[in-house]
Amino acid sequence: MLNLNKKYIDLVNKEEKKLNNTFSKIDELSFKNSKKVLDAFHKYNVTESDLGGTTGYGYNDFGRDKIESIFADVLGAEGALVRTQIISGTHAITVALQGILRPGDTLLSITGIPYDTLHEVIGIKENNSSLISYGINYKYISLLDNDFDYVLLKKELKNNIKVIHIQRSRGYSLRESLSIEKIEKVIKFIKNINKNIIIFIDNCYCEFVEEKTPIEVGADLIAGSLIKNLGGGIAHNGGYIAGRKELIELCAERLNVPGQGKEVGPSGDANKLFLQGLYFAPSVVASAIKTSILTSKVLEALGYEVSPKYNEKRSDIVELIYFNNEKEMIKYAEGVQSSGAINANITPIPSDMPGYDDKIIMASASFVQGSSIEISADGPLKEPYVIFQQGSLTYDYGKLALINAISKLNE
Repeated sequence: MLNLNKKYIDLVNKEEKKLNNTFSKIDELSFKNSKKVLDAFHKYNVTESDLGGTTGYGYNDFGRDKIESIFADVLGAEGALVRTQIISGTHAITVALQGILRPGDTLLSITGIPYDTLHEVIGIKENNSSLISYGINYKYISLLDNDFDYVLLKKELKNNIKVIHIQRSRGYSLRESLSIEKIEKVIKFIKNINKNIIIFIDNCYCEFVEEKTPIEVGADLIAGSLIKNLGGGIAHNGGYIAGRKELIELCAERLNVPGQGKEVGPSGDANKLFLQGLYFAPSVVASAIKTSILTSKVLEALGYEVSPKYNEKRSDIVELIYFNNEKEMIKYAEGVQSSGAINANITPIPSDMPGYDDKIIMASASFVQGSSIEISADGPLKEPYVIFQQGSLTYDYGKLALINAISKLNE
């Protein structure tokens, strides 16, 4: 049972009362996004028979095909690939990049070096299956004051660039996530110089946080995970890629088989879960945003540095909390873990994780392993000691987790 400290219950309630106007705006956004989802369900006439899946090769999976049309519609895209065979956000990004790049092409990241799990995918860290090992070139430009470096970008666009990669969220970096306004501005800049460049955006953690999607402001391709925002905490696994139809076909052939592409890939029992997850996603994301804002307000009141601050614009569900030392960071993670429904009795300890150089503290007492839309807190154990907190299926569970975490932190 949670043993919540009354002092911190009172503190959280006090700070929460100051957020009524902020929370009402999030409710308005959730309403708009819910209508967008429901309109797509109605547009494609979802019926009970669409909830069933297929086995074997996955031929004639009408439910799966309808789901991909719905996702494309919600994301403002011509087409989408929404599959259980995509195991993570990193995998979705990998499939996309491998699908659209060829030997001799150049990939340019304009948000600095991508997060750790993509290093071996690209070849930043040597791997015999990386893009670089197949003769694909890679360059990057760092952000400048949390925005794009337009001077360096203009110079690079004179070269033979095939794909531009933009990572909207932070990963484990300390920079700000990128708003739709900034994305729209840089896309216009790039397309005015070379309209043929493919703009690919890692959209993880950002879905339904703002009204518009990157596709709606000119991006060619986006990708993400279904154990993050769009899965609504209901999808057991899976990922999506959305964008221009011809690019989606290339990605489908990379994921599956050239010549068969989207026609194969059994959905098993995922159709119902994907549809339910998307249906709940606007509300779940709203709860995650509210939890992050409340966390920001309370931790700042306790004297900790946070990012974003409670009244700053948000483009993803992630909240950064800066701790004074390793012990505080671990204590907070323990508090988040012990507030969950699953594995709450397990104490998280720093450990090695595939794709990361530093030990990671990971609190995720979740129904789905590694789910980021359920309340979680994690980060590399190194200076500065920063926890990256995200998610919460409901606001009340997020609030409980916060009270428990700060109670544990201040034992």
